[in-house]
Amino acid sequence: LSTEDGAATLTAFTARAVARALDHAPEIPTRWIVAGGGARNGELVRLLNYHLRAEITTADAIGWSSAFLEAQAFAHLAVRSLKGLPITFPSTTGVREPMTGGVLARPRDT
Repeated sequence: LSTEDGAATLTAFTARAVARALDHAPEIPTRWIVAGGGARNGELVRLLNYHLRAEITTADAIGWSSAFLEAQAFAHLAVRSLKGLPITFPSTTGVREPMTGGVLARPRDT
């Protein structure tokens, strides 16, 4: 494949993969918020709109940072983990009870 064909194939695959996630959703979302590099990919946004048949908006459009959203989310989860707070819940991942992110091993003093 050419570089262009490869990019088009990966873009189409990504949109279809996101749409297939609906097979596992208890409710169909009415709005999807796209962040990261995908938010700047007009063809991906167009394909998501086609496959999801829902409102598609970017994180920037609602006042979130598309560029830093993932880093902010991981920082939020890290702080919750450090405080021993749960980061996953029955309603979001199906765990039996709210669960923390594990135990942080602290280095020993040498």
